[in-house]
Amino acid sequence: MMQNKKPISDFFVPGMRAHLVGIGGVSMCPLAEVLRDKGLVIQGSDMAESGTVKRLRSLGIPVAVGHNADNLGDCDLVIRTAAVHDGNPEIAGAIARGIPVYERAQAWGAIMRHYPNALCVAGTHGKTTTTSMCTHIFMAAEADPTVMIGGTLPLLHSGYRVGQGDTIILESCEYCNSFLSFYPTVAVILNVEADHLDFFQDLEDIKRSFRRFAELVPSGGRVIANADNAGARDTVRGLDAFTFGLEEAAECTAVNLREDKGRPVFDIHVHGRFYAHAELRVYGRHNVSNALAAASAAYVLGLPGEAVEKGLGSFSGAGRRFEYKGAFQGAEIYDDYAHHPDELHALLTTAKGLGYRRLIVAFQPHTYSRTAKLFDRFVEELKLADVVVLAEIYAAREQNTLGISSADLAKRVPGSVYCSTLDKTAEAVRRLAGPGDLILTVGAGDIYRAGEKLLSPEDGGNA
Repeated sequence: MMQNKKPISDFFVPGMRAHLVGIGGVSMCPLAEVLRDKGLVIQGSDMAESGTVKRLRSLGIPVAVGHNADNLGDCDLVIRTAAVHDGNPEIAGAIARGIPVYERAQAWGAIMRHYPNALCVAGTHGKTTTTSMCTHIFMAAEADPTVMIGGTLPLLHSGYRVGQGDTIILESCEYCNSFLSFYPTVAVILNVEADHLDFFQDLEDIKRSFRRFAELVPSGGRVIANADNAGARDTVRGLDAFTFGLEEAAECTAVNLREDKGRPVFDIHVHGRFYAHAELRVYGRHNVSNALAAASAAYVLGLPGEAVEKGLGSFSGAGRRFEYKGAFQGAEIYDDYAHHPDELHALLTTAKGLGYRRLIVAFQPHTYSRTAKLFDRFVEELKLADVVVLAEIYAAREQNTLGISSADLAKRVPGSVYCSTLDKTAEAVRRLAGPGDLILTVGAGDIYRAGEKLLSPEDGGNA
């Protein structure tokens, strides 16, 4: 890759033409709109038609399907996602023509430098939910934030908004060290676990990356870390971090924690004093932790406890985070993005406590490398379900050089069923479903389509 002579911010002027490779992605689509609002001329490409591609076209942004160097046209710069490598025809074409190529994270980093408050939420898991909770709180405070979330938030009817306030809230991903291009004034670290091992060497390498992220915070900013998570504690050791937690001594914690119809109710105390009362509309101990993280961010940025109460009280979940999809043959279908063993554990232990007759999990592992390196942990967590249907591994950015399959998991999870296609996955779940069951479609790929197949009119489902 050539060295770009100019910072990307030099191109953020009206009339510049930017080509976005992977423009239909969850953080590329909002980037396209934000840059268009700044007066840039935006175009792009993606691998397939999608709802986001249709939306961009409806806004007058041309999107080519398929990657070809001819798609570049007369663009002034190219912006790509971390998953798009130099071998991509458009990236190779840009390099050959001397067109500067930047990472998506560099673009967001340049944008956030214009905000006095840049709230960046990072962690191996829980990012989307916590970023969404922060959004609800800052909206309740009428702070008019700019937001970028890696999923759909019903409050926004999308995964982003462009506000006029002094705060930008961004979900911040560690993959390929993307978040190291950001400029956080408040950096939230939810947890640090072994993941993305196709890029990172090991857990220690991941901790080093999160440490560098924390060290991006300038004097006068704040680092917020989960006192209950060993990886997060190790990452911020020696830094003046504001902590939240349930099990360890922390500056922000939950007091008088109880459940009301399965949902957590508690008081939020900061430095031993009452700050806000929380009545969550989402389930699980992990969401108490996420709420404490969001409340901590609100506290250090000076928001009143009333905004925290209102914001958390109005949050009913982000898209693909224990999202209710409909009913089928007397069973209820929910969908969740969980794709790491820790996320699976939080999801399945919560679901087991909801009182359903059986927990039926249709799980689609995400990437061959993650499945291979965390194989034994996936096996143990999947055993929490009453019945497991395993869809084939979702390749995402990878080729199967490891020769691994979901069939290998099925051999280790008693009573599980392996399905080579999504159609077969949906059919297996259809045969299993019965009154009183909870059906979960789980994974970061397209497993949600299996549940949607059951809810189509010909299957007799109802949403």
